[in-house]
Amino acid sequence: MRARSPYIIQRRLARIRLFICMILATFSTLSSSAGLLSPKNSQLAALEIREHHVKVTIEDGYAVTYIDQTFHNPHDTTLEAIYAFPVPEKAAVGEFTYWIDGKPVTGEVLEKQEARQVYEQEKAQGRETAITEQDSYKTFDSSIYPVLPRQDVRIRLVYLQPVHVDHGIGRFVYPLEDGGVDEARNAFWQYNDRVEQAFSFELDLKSSYPVDAVRLPKHPQAIAQAVSNQEWNVKLANSQAIDSNSSAEQSGLESTAELSTSINPKTTTSMVHHLNQDIVVYWRHKTGLPGSIDMITHKSPGKDRGTFMMTITPGDDLADIKDGRDWVFVLDLSGSMKGKYQSLIDGVQKGLTKLSASDRFRVVLFNNNARELTPGYVTASPAAVAKYTEKLMQSKPAGSTNLYAGLKEGITGLDSDRPSAIILVTDGVANVGTTEKKAFLTLLEKYDVRLFTFIMGNSANRPLLNSMTNISNGFATNISNSDDIEGKLMLALEKLKHEAYRNIKIDIDGIKTADVTPNRIGSLYRGEQLIIFGHYWGHGQADVEITGKVTGDKKRYQSRFNFPQISERNPEIERLWAFATIEDIQNKMDYFGEDADSKQAIVGLAKEYSLVTDYTSMVVVREEVFQQYQIDRSNAQRVGNEQAARQSRATSPVQDNRQDTNQPAFTTERAYPKSSSGGGSGALGIWSLLLLLPLLMIRKKRA
Repeated sequence: MRARSPYIIQRRLARIRLFICMILATFSTLSSSAGLLSPKNSQLAALEIREHHVKVTIEDGYAVTYIDQTFHNPHDTTLEAIYAFPVPEKAAVGEFTYWIDGKPVTGEVLEKQEARQVYEQEKAQGRETAITEQDSYKTFDSSIYPVLPRQDVRIRLVYLQPVHVDHGIGRFVYPLEDGGVDEARNAFWQYNDRVEQAFSFELDLKSSYPVDAVRLPKHPQAIAQAVSNQEWNVKLANSQAIDSNSSAEQSGLESTAELSTSINPKTTTSMVHHLNQDIVVYWRHKTGLPGSIDMITHKSPGKDRGTFMMTITPGDDLADIKDGRDWVFVLDLSGSMKGKYQSLIDGVQKGLTKLSASDRFRVVLFNNNARELTPGYVTASPAAVAKYTEKLMQSKPAGSTNLYAGLKEGITGLDSDRPSAIILVTDGVANVGTTEKKAFLTLLEKYDVRLFTFIMGNSANRPLLNSMTNISNGFATNISNSDDIEGKLMLALEKLKHEAYRNIKIDIDGIKTADVTPNRIGSLYRGEQLIIFGHYWGHGQADVEITGKVTGDKKRYQSRFNFPQISERNPEIERLWAFATIEDIQNKMDYFGEDADSKQAIVGLAKEYSLVTDYTSMVVVREEVFQQYQIDRSNAQRVGNEQAARQSRATSPVQDNRQDTNQPAFTTERAYPKSSSGGGSGALGIWSLLLLLPLLMIRKKRA
């Protein structure tokens, strides 16, 4: 038998190792599902999902999402179960409803300890009860008791969130995946994400501006139809949802029987069976639209104080940036990056090949500690790119995530005479070394930092990364596994290649306004919208002035429009204002530390506007038990008012929310992506979607 050469053996061994790595990567990155009901303190499998129905309405600059689920307990044991749902971006939970004796009962918000006490007392009495609590930035967890043997449980969750449009492209994500980071739930292997009977997802989009296309990148089987040039409808279902008369009819959702008019049952039997992939919906505005100021308000009859939500979409007057720079790649090499590391390398290599001949780069790796892979700055030549890409491939993910050490090492050694960028690639969960949020903010505050963050996954530490972004006057972009990564990177490049507005201020004269949030706006980049909330008193015409600086030059935009005396179309913005205000207070506490006044302010707002926070929870008991505990049914009343307004909007024409038509604030069209922005060709690969890619534009402050 002829002996094989060592070279051939090495090649075959390398192929075997690559194959094994691919298999391991596949298993290590399987997405766990969210929004499921699992037995508490039990080794029993998760309850069966009989039905899962989602109804989303996007109009007037915000989205309302209904989730109606029916679970079945296949066991012979009475259970306490936990319903876990990822916290969506900027989402305020306004309703959690639990069906008792076949009737929906809406929860009320109490301080966290008080709500838990009520729940435990009712559980001890064997009576039906439920509680929704926030698990930090990760999930909304609802405990439900009792789940009787061989019986069904029905629950409904409703949340609100502002919707931004970036470079004329809007985006909505229905989160179903857990993030898969270091703190993955212990129940990973017990999840039952299969919908045994009916699943449906329906989204109605109503836009003040014409929409020319809608796209679901990971769900091409969805039916997206234009009702008009300002209205679209998206439907996604399995055949059981089409053939059955589901509980959605009774919940305020559209009947799933209506889906059969646009979806052929013969083509839907394999469409949606598992709830383990986010549903991402994009819509694209018609080109040539003007920069604008849009506003919606809520003011009840007889009330002096109203609430407003103002959306500012600037014209495209930010110039290109043509300067070369230094690039520092700070890369996560911790064990949680297994299965993602090859995509990390692919992404870095793609980025390096886009650098110009005058650029330089460094590579810093971190897990338990940080080390530099390159000997300082290296000229971005093809040979250097190939050399250090090969060195990256030889590195193996292991250990914990010392994010602070990696960031600090990346900042060290910056050349203050050259514009620099730091690209930080991580899953975002710092678990060793310095992990306190304030320490990251203090570090970044020492430098003239621009932090641009791609936040990947539903379990990423969004509050930490958003706060780092805010303090550095950068921008944040959330990424799902179901996103078009190439398109998201293209929009980021558009921002990085242009100047930005700095030190933005909004002045409103002629009418009294207060409680405006965010209280610190910072910067605004090309293609971005700015959404602000606030209160106003009285009514009438007001002068609105927007100021900012671009490369040291002051920019001013002005308009004049009306704040109405009565406005009842959008009561939900009261909750959106309260949630945005709570975020401002929380950010202050994260930096300066928790204090009694700030905590009480959050509790007061959350109770008044019925919001689940780190300090408040929503509890459900029988109607007579609410009376026994003397719990005011304020949220039930608020939910009723909001539902009535939604029903009225559903039968009304699309609302034109532009306010500056008579006196335009901007003289140019709004920004759209440029055809040359993508750079290169081909997709980055599915695993690159698992990366969290913060980009930091940074220049060290001079004394």
